[in-house]
Amino acid sequence: MERFAPTRIQFVDDEAALARDAAERIVRRLAHASRDRERLAVCLTGGSTPRHLYALLATEAYRGRLPWPRIHWFFTDERFVPQDDERNNARMAIDALLDRAPVPRENVHRMRTDAADAHESAKLYETQLRAFHAGGRMDKPPPLFDVVLMGLGPDGHTASLYPGHTSLDETKRWALGIDMAGYEPYVPRVTLTFPALASAREMLFLVSGEDKRDAIARVMQNEDLPSARAHSEGELLWLVTRSARPAGAY
Repeated sequence: MERFAPTRIQFVDDEAALARDAAERIVRRLAHASRDRERLAVCLTGGSTPRHLYALLATEAYRGRLPWPRIHWFFTDERFVPQDDERNNARMAIDALLDRAPVPRENVHRMRTDAADAHESAKLYETQLRAFHAGGRMDKPPPLFDVVLMGLGPDGHTASLYPGHTSLDETKRWALGIDMAGYEPYVPRVTLTFPALASAREMLFLVSGEDKRDAIARVMQNEDLPSARAHSEGELLWLVTRSARPAGAY
């Protein structure tokens, strides 16, 4: 069986290198998984950093390297705004990747932002995840996701899990509504919880920008930040550009 190096953190030159490394890992992971299973699952993140990765995956070079009809696409979190709002995380991923690649529409699983509120949206998404996952239990293999992509906020948040919020301690729910975001834009959010995010064969953090240096330094010092709490049942790799590399980091 193919093995993947359990690297914790890897510095790369720039955002182009980050996108290439992440894309190659995703291709390897899904090619490996497709030998045994018909359905594959990738959990996408929002923010500006993954846009380069999404654009790369949508290029002709990757069209023949991924089993597109078999991949289902989910989201780590969502801003509770209309689906056509530019702040909508899924909107960015659809524009950069999902509308440009041969992705069946039924394989894109967005968080509902036309529900009564973020809490109702979270319940609907959890129901959808349970229906997709064998047995509807996170503790029942296989893991829910083949790949989970994660981002890092300057305050150390990841997905829509913010410092000091009670959502950090959730152990049973798969998704939660967040009434007030801990970071701009200050709109309600829907987020997967740590247990749901951890149900993955591989988790990739994608981090770039000078404004992330302090957060990366704090993660490396094992401070109790939401991003430092993130874990995976499989591999966990941080891909960090040198622009975000803290002074003195090896």
